[in-house]
Amino acid sequence: MKAKVTAFILAVTPNPSHHYKLLQFLKAFRDWTQYVVDEIWSLDHIPSLRELHHRFYRILRNQGFRAHHCHKIERRAKEVVKATKKNNGSKPVLRKLTARLDYQDYKLDLNAEMLRIAILGNEWVELKLEWYSYLERYFKNSWKLKEILVSYRDGDVWVYLTFERVVMLRKPERIMGIDINFYNVTYTIVDMNGKPVSMGTIPFNGLRRALAHRVVAEKIQRKYTKKWRFVKGIREAVRRHGKRARNILTDSCHYISRKIVEIAKEYSVLIALEGLSNLKTRANGSKGFNKKLSLWTYRRIQLFIHYKALIEGLPIAYVDPRNTSKTSPIDGDLEFINYRWARLPNGYIVARDLVASWNLALRGLILLTRDVGLRGSVEAPNVPDGDENPNPMKGKPIQVSKISIISKI
Repeated sequence: MKAKVTAFILAVTPNPSHHYKLLQFLKAFRDWTQYVVDEIWSLDHIPSLRELHHRFYRILRNQGFRAHHCHKIERRAKEVVKATKKNNGSKPVLRKLTARLDYQDYKLDLNAEMLRIAILGNEWVELKLEWYSYLERYFKNSWKLKEILVSYRDGDVWVYLTFERVVMLRKPERIMGIDINFYNVTYTIVDMNGKPVSMGTIPFNGLRRALAHRVVAEKIQRKYTKKWRFVKGIREAVRRHGKRARNILTDSCHYISRKIVEIAKEYSVLIALEGLSNLKTRANGSKGFNKKLSLWTYRRIQLFIHYKALIEGLPIAYVDPRNTSKTSPIDGDLEFINYRWARLPNGYIVARDLVASWNLALRGLILLTRDVGLRGSVEAPNVPDGDENPNPMKGKPIQVSKISIISKI
């Protein structure tokens, strides 16, 4: 199986004329991608890449683009239209100055830390990269540099490097279920007989901190309702708090995913994640709940866990999460003490988050035993809305072993 990682680097153009030419290229790349998007949007079907090539290749070549530039523009336009129509959105308008480049259109000099990029008219521009030491492990550990993306935003040039490597997935010895919540991530590891091996909770403080910055930004907007968009100082203050919130969430997601994968690697597990769909559109809560939901990085945590686990050769599975916090993982029924706590049939008191992660691990075990040929990531099932009743879990009753985080009354 192939694993991909992306690293981004700040870059500068030592030659001022190269900076101008790079901006012109990025603007042309965006504008002609928008042109292809507009043309596709008017059709009653999503054309194939072959059809797009026959229709737009000569037009794009006449604008000075190289052959691989044309291919990237056509592919990007198709991706944008397909994703937008799938979500029933309106015709997309591209604003970001970005360009995807194949390996034929760039040359990287590791010794000089310079990147040469092919632009319009077969010209080349040079970028000096701000090198980071962590990049060395990708160039020295059999990773192959594939596609790159060049982006210009807020006066800076950023280069995104995509690395790819073939990884051999380990044979799992245990199953790890992961339940992601607003303020923590819980996990349960069970062996091949379904008996708990380890349980734990990792605090997720990023959402609370990011929410504080969101509240400050909204207070500024309410205070200067009519003019905050037009006064540079006020607009920058709002943008600064928004950027800080995003950085906090990203750092927290990396921290959580790194911890999870370290534990998963120690126990050599198959990681069972929740296969949720349309989470935000199905939720309907209070104003405060919706504000937290808008900042919740549920998908990002899953994505980070996914790619970090694949790099370590750990298989991933997505399982049906319906009623995992309402179903007893052992024989009998749960007795709910309150929203947070429940009593298991054997008398132990446990948090419902741990019940959910426990059930996810058991469902991952069922999936693994049913699909002996599991070789990698299992596609997430189509999960219906929560008002449908799932079939109860089948299999041998599982005995609870006493764990330190479970207390008995």
